[in-house]
Amino acid sequence: MPTVAVADLKDGDFLLDVREDDEWKAGHAEGALHIPISDFVARYGELTEAAPQDGRVHVICRSGGRSAQVTMYLAQQGVDAVNVDGGMQVWEAVGRPVVTDDGQQGFVL
Repeated sequence: MPTVAVADLKDGDFLLDVREDDEWKAGHAEGALHIPISDFVARYGELTEAAPQDGRVHVICRSGGRSAQVTMYLAQQGVDAVNVDGGMQVWEAVGRPVVTDDGQQGFVL
């Protein structure tokens, strides 16, 4: 399973958040694409439209379990995807910004 640490992510890296709607609304990484794992296969086209051509997709969830499943699926589709180790819990713990849809300070649910 290809994995990357939160600390290794750079500004501008493409981030796919696969948490559910209530988790997303509580707080997320600014600029991330949100496709809940429960809708992922049906909404796969949204990812292919938004992801950079020949770019890497960094997949994140709360702790790394759901994002690992999506990362494996994407790899099977030939997508360069990596799982973000520790997910949004580590993202928040290391001080990366967590925001709501209106730009306010958010939190990880």
